[in-house]
Amino acid sequence: MDLSKAMMISAAGMKAQSTRMRVIAENLANASSVAMAPGVDPYRRKVVTFTNTLDRELGVTRVKVNNVKYDQSDFGLRFEPGHPAADENGYIKTPNVNGLIEAMDMKQSQRSYEANLSSIEVSKSMMMRTLDLLR
Repeated sequence: MDLSKAMMISAAGMKAQSTRMRVIAENLANASSVAMAPGVDPYRRKVVTFTNTLDRELGVTRVKVNNVKYDQSDFGLRFEPGHPAADENGYIKTPNVNGLIEAMDMKQSQRSYEANLSSIEVSKSMMMRTLDLLR
């Protein structure tokens, strides 16, 4: 395989993982938000999905972000009868964001990003060595 193609594949992976990290950061930033009125939903967790796409120009398959979807799991409930968004039973809805899951997803995304970065660095090094041999 051409080393420049390997670099482009890794760059596509880095771009996809950076989008995933941005969405995870958004989830974490909104993890403690609540609804502002009764019957209104709080922040809903977002999840990134990927797809493989054929790059006909390069003749390789690259990863890209397919969609950013909303997680349809149930919201949490917290008993706070004095809150303006409390229902008739005194419960408010809380986001469906779990900090531990987000932290694990972030770590996995960082590792994938670093693996792609390492691949680019190795490809670059191999290109430089090839040029040195040709001199």
